Amino acid sequence: MKSGVADMVNTGGRPGGAVTAALFLKQFVDEKVQWMHIDLAGPVWNDKKRAATGFGISTLVEWVLKNSS
Repeated sequence: MKSGVADMVNTGGRPGGAVTAALFLKQFVDEKVQWMHIDLAGPVWNDKKRAATGFGISTLVEWVLKNSS
């Protein structure tokens, strides 16, 4: 997360991008708060149609509805 030109980096290389994003966000979340980073950027895009696939969204919505008060 260290940067030679900024306080910290907010991106990394292609491999491990989701982990880098989560570590970046963690810097701004109080330790007492339960949170998670869900990275849908990779599988959500379809190169053939140049459009979003929506992959994982219905599963995420279903999980949120089942686990919310």
